[in-house]
Amino acid sequence: MSRVYGAVNQTLGPGWYDYEKLHIEWNVPDRYEIVRRVGGGKYSEVFEGVDMSNEDKCIIKVLKPVSKKKIKREVKILRNLTGGPNIISLLDVVQDGPSRSNSLIMEYVDNTEWRELFPTLTEPEMKHYLFQLLKALDFVHSRGIMHRDVKPANVMYDRARGKLRLIDWGLAEFYHPNDEYHIRVGSRYYKGPELLVGFKKYDYSLDLWSVGCMLASMIFRKEHFFRGRDNEDQLLRILKVLGTDSFERYLEKYGLFIQTDNRALLQSYPKVPFSAFGSPTISREALDLLDKLLRYDHWERLTAAEAVGHTYFNNVRLETTSKSTERFSDSGFCST
Repeated sequence: MSRVYGAVNQTLGPGWYDYEKLHIEWNVPDRYEIVRRVGGGKYSEVFEGVDMSNEDKCIIKVLKPVSKKKIKREVKILRNLTGGPNIISLLDVVQDGPSRSNSLIMEYVDNTEWRELFPTLTEPEMKHYLFQLLKALDFVHSRGIMHRDVKPANVMYDRARGKLRLIDWGLAEFYHPNDEYHIRVGSRYYKGPELLVGFKKYDYSLDLWSVGCMLASMIFRKEHFFRGRDNEDQLLRILKVLGTDSFERYLEKYGLFIQTDNRALLQSYPKVPFSAFGSPTISREALDLLDKLLRYDHWERLTAAEAVGHTYFNNVRLETTSKSTERFSDSGFCST
């Protein structure tokens, strides 16, 4: 069971999490016009669009043919998370009559593509980015939901405004203690060890491993810190950094076994300190945060709320508090 937010869905009840009973009223797409394609993947094609009723930009996510259950889950989760900090907003759901194709109309973000963004981030920007992402995840987890596909491509970031939005909820799922979940989720370079060894009773901490991979990519200036050719090679690359001693303890603790013909996975590897991968100018706080996120045992990883409270973000929290105080003062309610 998760260390935090374990009973959220039980408390909120089926009306909160039972997406199979959701009835979606699809609107017509006439008011939206596609401008250009901006991305896509296994389950959707994504376009920049315009809402012709007000000339506002939007994102049009055209869903490829998938099960109704999966579509209901994504819409239910997006609606449940409406208004949450740094969560992309679902504006409308539309269905094209002739083709019967379904589309989600989403909030537009003037995004800087992450491959361009990450190599040029300053340390204050890096801290702001990660802090906002962790705030989003703490909110999501507090609502009983796992994202399960946290990666740079699923974070939209308006660099000029410092505006971040966590997107793509197609693989997200409601967390229920002791339920078994599919391990074929996430993207390879950001998959937690639990997925790579077939542990199905994972929880919110899966998302924190992915954040750790993103932090490593940022501070070490590597496009992907763990870059495996396949899932077995992905696990091997993790073993060669985190070492096999703690990995064996992890397997024993949860009664897990590895079935493989890859002899390299059965060898012993020492733990390599994260300081060996980057410049001496990388702060001890950054390396400590990384160490506490990239842990085999999901129970040992920081939660999103704990990560937000890490000393690495002291300046960010101070700035956030100062800005909140200024807004309160400007509102005329400041005592004299």
